[in-house]
Amino acid sequence: MLQPDTNGITFSNETKKIDTDTIGISMSVETNKKTDTDEVNDCPIEQVRLTVPITDDPTLPCLTFRTWFLGIISCALLAFLNQFFTFRQNQLYISSVSAQILALPIGKLMAAFLPHKQIAIPGTRLSFSLNPGPFNLKEHVLITIFANAGSSGVFAVGIITIVKAFYRREIHPLAAFLLTHTTQMLGYGWAGIFRRFLVDSPYMWWPSNLVQVSLFRTLHEVEVRPKGGLTRLQFFLMVFISSFAYYIVPNYLFQSISAISFVCWIWKDSVTAQQIGSGISGLGVGSFGIDWGTVAGFLGSPLAVPGFALVNIMAGFFIILYIVIPTAYWTNSFEAKRFPLFTSQLFAADGAHYNVSRVLNDANFEFDQPGYDSYSRIHLSILFAYSYGLSFAVLAASITHVVLFHGKDLWPRTKASFEDNFGDVHHRLMKRYEAVPQWWFHTLLIIVIGLAMLTCEGFGRQLQLPYWGVLLAIALAFVFTLPIGIITATTNQQPGLNVITELIIGYIYPGKPLANVVFKTYGYNSMIQALTFLSDFKLGHYMKIPPRSMFLVQLAGTLVASSVYFGTAWWLLTSVENICNLELLPLGSPWTCPGDTVFYNASIIWGVVGPKRVFGNLGLYSKMNYFFLIGLLAPFPVWLLSRMFPEKKWIRLIHMPILLGGTGGMPPVRAVNYICWGSVGLFFNFVIYKRFKGWWARRNYILSAGLDSGVAFMAVLCYFALQNHNIDGPSWWGLELNDHCPLAHCPTAPGIEVEGCPVFH
Repeated sequence: MLQPDTNGITFSNETKKIDTDTIGISMSVETNKKTDTDEVNDCPIEQVRLTVPITDDPTLPCLTFRTWFLGIISCALLAFLNQFFTFRQNQLYISSVSAQILALPIGKLMAAFLPHKQIAIPGTRLSFSLNPGPFNLKEHVLITIFANAGSSGVFAVGIITIVKAFYRREIHPLAAFLLTHTTQMLGYGWAGIFRRFLVDSPYMWWPSNLVQVSLFRTLHEVEVRPKGGLTRLQFFLMVFISSFAYYIVPNYLFQSISAISFVCWIWKDSVTAQQIGSGISGLGVGSFGIDWGTVAGFLGSPLAVPGFALVNIMAGFFIILYIVIPTAYWTNSFEAKRFPLFTSQLFAADGAHYNVSRVLNDANFEFDQPGYDSYSRIHLSILFAYSYGLSFAVLAASITHVVLFHGKDLWPRTKASFEDNFGDVHHRLMKRYEAVPQWWFHTLLIIVIGLAMLTCEGFGRQLQLPYWGVLLAIALAFVFTLPIGIITATTNQQPGLNVITELIIGYIYPGKPLANVVFKTYGYNSMIQALTFLSDFKLGHYMKIPPRSMFLVQLAGTLVASSVYFGTAWWLLTSVENICNLELLPLGSPWTCPGDTVFYNASIIWGVVGPKRVFGNLGLYSKMNYFFLIGLLAPFPVWLLSRMFPEKKWIRLIHMPILLGGTGGMPPVRAVNYICWGSVGLFFNFVIYKRFKGWWARRNYILSAGLDSGVAFMAVLCYFALQNHNIDGPSWWGLELNDHCPLAHCPTAPGIEVEGCPVFH
């Protein structure tokens, strides 16, 4: 962190600036071992005053052997598991909470059994210890930061996947490797430039970090096993073993229970009934799954989502999926009946899947105008078309919502941040540690920009994006990081730039699919990475972690995570036969790549054909641009009602950006995922929370971590022990990874012929 201006700030205790155990080396440093109980909690944000402690022990070691060992293992393991599941039918996301919970007992075991003897580093007078004392909170925080890097995902891996698995082209391994790392590392530059405003300022309080702070404090409280009860660790192990043992059923023996649709079983010959009842290819009425992968796949664990957000998401889901989409489909809006109700696939006018090879010149991998003129414009399923329209609305609504509901506080806090005169308690406590020099960030930024331009301009320009495109993407990220960072740090809302970046480069440089997705990744993902780094820096600020220790952990974690994500993806793409190819995969194969299918189709829409021929005046879906206006106006009624009836606090909990984005994950997320996710989340966040609040406070997050971990380890074990040897389970109808609704994907317009579907007249 940059060392702030100290004018006018005094300390009651004399201290020296230190960065305890920055590289795990034993040093003799004179420090003040007293905690700061005499500090005044003058943080201007009430939520922070109530949650974050105002004490610090600067003598606690941070970057110990335990930190590096557990941190790197956590980072690598989460990166491997999350990338492994990305390609699977039920895409499971494993958050850093699992590592955060497991690290505590393992760290304490290491502290109990590792030797305390100093180990000398050959050729130097330095030494380090495998066991510098009791496992402490600061080590735990840094291990979690490592794990955050491993759980964050690498956006650029999607580019590698669509090149190899969908476009069936080659990409130089070094170009792919550099693309993966430069898109992740670029955010460090923006984080370094803006950290004074977005981290040092007490007005930039990053609400999501308070959950982490609370969990850390809970985990480090002294716990005595209640009589007849279980400790948190024992409860975690019980849930983990149960989840691990059960997942053999939906993952291998009976995959069809991941999505059960009784409506389809009753009306076996009705297209309309199956469209309504299918949880995978339809509206999902009456569908459910007996599988934690169905519940937490794609959307993450519902146990960790605030109750008000769950209500908004599910309200949006029901309004959009059960009112808007059926109305649009059965009134044949945009000729919707000629295509399936729910899919991310692209179609030609005759209802057949869009043959992208007819509009893409194979020699130069660019748009072929004569081929397009002789073929067809792109048609989308009604749900896919509205998903883009709603993404336009969410972006506009986020801006309006923040201005209306937070604008009064936003400008004074932003202004205070730029005055650079910070004097709250957390800033005073952090003053004792050496700041990260600004030139570290600047040097890293220059190196990464150079490598990014080399990646795009070199290797025969395989990625299609010229150097000016890289610079334009970087400029967009630079411009948007501060305003969106301010919104995120004060409101916990993060407007996305993915559609805007696709739109910009799609108009400026159309006809080049890889140029579009690479531009989006450098522009959108680098900003997301910057905000992730800044959020972690703020967590370190609250937990009093030396800034240089934070920097080294984030840097090492990003390098490890990027390498593991790349290596895992490359290994699966080159070893799993026909990965992502639904037509050629064997029965029961989970390698269907639902998320990457959407990414691939987006590259065709925005990159190959271009937004002008889809959402512009030459396309069929220009009316979707009205959603920008709808989103801009949507928060006004809620704001007006909240002003008219200030005593009704629930009105302010209606969050239009979240509500409009209720189906934001569809596709690839299916109706059955939302139904199961929402049902479990609402049950635990309302029924259990209200009736058994003590149990919820102690067990809720641990239950989530145990379920996630059990599913993850059984899936990996099944793959290496069975599926990697082409043993995909017993041959019976329950092995099919679908809900047995074969007619749900059929069109209902007269005269459209699709294999396996009846023809309507």
